[in-house]
Formats: sequence, C-alpha cells, structure tokens
Amino acid sequence: MDGRWTVTVDKRVCVRTGLCAAAAPEEFELDEGGQGRARSQTLPGSELVLEVAESCPIEAIGITDADSGERVFPSPAS
Repeated sequence: MDGRWTVTVDKRVCVRTGLCAAAAPEEFELDEGGQGRARSQTLPGSELVLEVAESCPIEAIGITDADSGERVFPSPAS
C-alpha cells in the first residue's frame, strides 16, 4: 500500500478497548479518557493500519485516502 490516509476515530462510538493502540502503538494512542486516536491526522497507508481499523469491534475507525478523499474503510458498500 502506498499514499497517505486520513484516519479518524469516532469518539461517539469508541468503547475504549485500547486494541488500536495495543496493536499499532506507533500509529495509535489513547487520550486522557482512554479513547483511541491516531497519532497524526494523516498516516502512511499500510496493511497494519487497515487491519487495526478492521479489527475495531465497533468500526469506530474510518480511513480515507488523503489525496483523493476516497473512502478506504469501511468500504463504501458497508
């Protein structure tokens, strides 16, 4: 994978499992309240970031292509 992704964590639905930060600590962290967040608004596109988003139990993580704005996850058909 290449390019840069805009990664967001929906604070309204995040249930604070911490799986994102545990699985990819260089890309995700927990805020003071224990909610996950991306360490940067844009991250390099990678299998790891996609796997973390896919493994979020409530799909609180959204990914879009930073250049085109195209949704990467969840897929547009979801």
